[in-house]
Amino acid sequence: MRSQFFRGLLHGLPVGLGYLSVSFGFGISAVRAGFTVGQAAAISALNLTSAGQAAGLTVMTSGGTLAETAVTQLVINIRYALMSLALSQKLHKSFSLPHRLAAAYGVTDEIFAVASSQLSPVTPQYMYGLIAMGFFGWVGGTALGAAAGSVLPASLTNAMGIMLYGMFIAIFVPAAKSSKEMLAVVTLAAAVSLLLNFFAPFISGGFAIIIAAVAASMVCAAVFPGEKEEDEE
Repeated sequence: MRSQFFRGLLHGLPVGLGYLSVSFGFGISAVRAGFTVGQAAAISALNLTSAGQAAGLTVMTSGGTLAETAVTQLVINIRYALMSLALSQKLHKSFSLPHRLAAAYGVTDEIFAVASSQLSPVTPQYMYGLIAMGFFGWVGGTALGAAAGSVLPASLTNAMGIMLYGMFIAIFVPAAKSSKEMLAVVTLAAAVSLLLNFFAPFISGGFAIIIAAVAASMVCAAVFPGEKEEDEE
């Protein structure tokens, strides 16, 4: 079982290194928003999701309510519930309910991709090793970024603060180039967000994110209903 844990650590090393660089930008953004190094690290430790944290930071800095924060996180992170359901088909029989609950904490896009690609059933020890690398990379990078943001000049931190948004662009652009559905969702969400910003400024940042995400998803789901599945058949 120990070998499974170290195997998980090894497979999670690239994930942890990737998280280290991306979360550095979140740490800088959190400090610029008024959070301490410890608070920034705590946010990353309690909420392993880059998009969720970026949106949550927007809601908190704009004075949003707890209800806004909760609904925003639900809309953005509900995909993790679907990933966990899919991953449950790959789990070893030793994965008891306590193990499932503990492992669900660390299911992210990258960890899901690595775990679901395994040919053999995934054991709890392997999953914990995989999650540990992602956790320390994400939280460690946040703490380093927050500490750097506390001492570096504003001109440098302003430039480095866009790292997290650069990651989102790097994720969306390749997918949008190969999928008209993805391009439509991203474009429509951005358009709705701009319209709300200019014509409904009374709507807070948190609810603007929720409205843009849900509206774009619903419209594109209606316009492209199962088109890919039909093409495959």
